[in-house]
Amino acid sequence: MVGKVEAVNGGVKPTTTPASTADLAPPATTRTTAFSFRALKLKTKQQELLIRVTILCLVYVLAFIARLFSVLRYESMIHEFDPYFNYRTTLYLTQKGFYEFWNWFDSESWYPLGRIIGGTLYPGLMVTAALIYWTLRFLRFAVHIREVCVLTAPFFASNTTLVAYFFGKELWDSGAGLVAAALIAICPGYISRSVAGSYDNEAVAIFALLLTFYLFVKAVNKGSLAWALASAFGYFYMVSAWGGYVFIINLIPLYVLVLLITGRYSMRLYVAYNCMYVLGMLLAMQIRFVGFQHVQSGEHMAAMGVFFLMQVFYFLDWVKYLLNDSKLFQAFLRITVTCAVGVGAVALGVGTASGYISPWTGRFYSLLDPTYAKDHIPIIASVSEHQPTAWSSFMFDFHILLFLFPAGLYFCFKRLSDATIFIVMYGLTSMYFAGVMVRLILVATPAVCLISAIAVSATIKNLTQLLRAKNKAAGPGKGATSAKASSKASLDQSLPFQRNGAIALLVGAFYLLSRYSTHCTWVTSEAYSSPSIVLAARGAYGNRVIFDDYREAYFWLRQNTPSDAKVMSWWDYGYQITAMGNRTVIVDNNTWNNTHIATVGRAMSSYEDEAYEIMRSLDVDYVLVVFGGVTGYSSDDINKFLWMVRIGGGVFPVIKEPDYLVNGEYRVDKGAAPKMLNCLM
Repeated sequence: MVGKVEAVNGGVKPTTTPASTADLAPPATTRTTAFSFRALKLKTKQQELLIRVTILCLVYVLAFIARLFSVLRYESMIHEFDPYFNYRTTLYLTQKGFYEFWNWFDSESWYPLGRIIGGTLYPGLMVTAALIYWTLRFLRFAVHIREVCVLTAPFFASNTTLVAYFFGKELWDSGAGLVAAALIAICPGYISRSVAGSYDNEAVAIFALLLTFYLFVKAVNKGSLAWALASAFGYFYMVSAWGGYVFIINLIPLYVLVLLITGRYSMRLYVAYNCMYVLGMLLAMQIRFVGFQHVQSGEHMAAMGVFFLMQVFYFLDWVKYLLNDSKLFQAFLRITVTCAVGVGAVALGVGTASGYISPWTGRFYSLLDPTYAKDHIPIIASVSEHQPTAWSSFMFDFHILLFLFPAGLYFCFKRLSDATIFIVMYGLTSMYFAGVMVRLILVATPAVCLISAIAVSATIKNLTQLLRAKNKAAGPGKGATSAKASSKASLDQSLPFQRNGAIALLVGAFYLLSRYSTHCTWVTSEAYSSPSIVLAARGAYGNRVIFDDYREAYFWLRQNTPSDAKVMSWWDYGYQITAMGNRTVIVDNNTWNNTHIATVGRAMSSYEDEAYEIMRSLDVDYVLVVFGGVTGYSSDDINKFLWMVRIGGGVFPVIKEPDYLVNGEYRVDKGAAPKMLNCLM
């Protein structure tokens, strides 16, 4: 018995309680702790969800920090050439507001022509960065718009990993989604255009591209009007961000056409495509640079043709429901399809002949024919990223994904569905375009990562199922035949060999994936994180030497020339001169006026007295040229000079390329051609 004291009427009364009850009752803190642990015990599905969310968060952070090498090694700066125009316009947008930005006439570019900014650019990137900047300022974060521009690409690359997860889950399963997110987070083919400082249209366009495709596939699978509306808005965002939207508006109709031909027409497809096309077209026409191209350009006619074909299929489906005679319906089907195709062909021919439907542009032709640009549009062929892709570039940007891609196609064909048909078409078409133009590896990367993720996920899943199989001999059950028992025994004897093979294959797969991550890290660090505006090299003693000549030259130009000075340079440097030098340029990277660029090319390749008259006619005050010197810088104007000759000669026949060559060889030393030695360049 244990004594207990209680107060009764001001006194003290001893009471007793059983010892067994007092000893068995746990303290209050112990009961609370035990209850909390029981409450936190998760079921299998909850554990899977927790692991999945954790992996996604880690991949999201990894995709962001993997793109910060350039900021850590150099400083927060804008890279390349085009991003400087994007930064300049974004700065103007945040300072002046959207109305002024939309109606801005830029007199500092393309002198004396000028440029209407709102009608000659895709504003999605600038508006996105401005909204992020205004949101951060509203939340009292003291940031400069330059920092927002520098980090926009890594931020959207992280968002792309989330879209890749949901897309992979829609195509295959959640395992494929996780692998796809991890692959695209560090894939060099995507990192090349999404490192910190790469403030170009592709920074947000690849996110919009993948989002549009995911939402459309989801709409086809569900037949939901809401998902179709979401895909239309995703398409509108893509149109506002990048001219690569033409790939979407041609791939989706091609996909729908394949489904119609293979007998996969359904109301789900009808709802998804009609809503996406009609609303997406109306929204896209609000972008001034696009305007009425959706109903007047030959590049958009495939989408319109498939739209009308969908109405024919819906009409035939309704007639089939009304008619009971199959022979009568077959005859009606032949007549209807023939008439529809004939009317469409006549309408297309009349529209093209009358000029209402404009023909395909040269850039579109150059995607279908790799030799077209070199023969007809040298200004496109002069850009290094528009050259055909070498096998080494594929290996450099994809690594083992180049071998996992065919395996993923095999798994997709093995389990064909509306979704897997889409990813197969996306992968094959984008890989073709990536072979035509090295820049389009960027468009193919999401498809390669998704299809490779399907291969990795399906292979590892099959191997792990073999490992889980229990290798124990089971005797014949009650009533079982001896034949079944012998087959069971032989299967059990083969299991150890299968399990050993599965273990070896799993080890090999994880080794290859680890090599992929090592390769991606190295490529990102060494190849894609060096801003072209600042050059780095190794000194004689291994020390790091930084060449900041570009920014120093533009700063000198800004400080030592009149504010109204006109600078002539090759078009590559136009955006940087206006953004950093704050001076008027004759031509820049927009390249919309081939004759104006050819005039500059003619001045560079003419004798000095002739070039002087050309420059006086353009009201030029200064000429900017870049020479690599003893550093061996390979992107200087001497290496670009033949393209100036070709582009200038394309408009002015007096400029002939053979005049600058010696026995077909391009030389710049004392043995060079007389025209080469005496021209302005």
